Amino acid sequence: MNEIIHSYKDLIVWQKSIELVICVYELTEKFPREEIYGLTSQIRRSVVSIPSNIAEGRRRGTRADYLHFLRMSYGSGAELETQLIIARKLPKTIKLDYNKIDSLLEEVMKMLNAMLNKLQAKKLSS
Repeated sequence: MNEIIHSYKDLIVWQKSIELVICVYELTEKFPREEIYGLTSQIRRSVVSIPSNIAEGRRRGTRADYLHFLRMSYGSGAELETQLIIARKLPKTIKLDYNKIDSLLEEVMKMLNAMLNKLQAKKLSS
């Protein structure tokens, strides 16, 4: 079933990454106050960057730009993954529930990877 994509908002990966943003904000609300300008801020910037770059790349209009911004999203996902690993190891955030975020992040990263591979293959065959 091929649905027509009219906007970045129609992309499942964008929708899932928005859901990820909400989950991350809810989780980081539980972080200690002293982390507001540290890890909390970094994590939030990383997660917001994922759907933002998908949207910007989609609106740029060229395959090269889209690829570039999808790579940026993928990089932000890896950055978020690293920051969450750090949070899991800190005494004040070790006991928080990261399961839903882990699952969503893994799903978004797989979708981004598949999109990148597909667009790069089209680029090579063009």
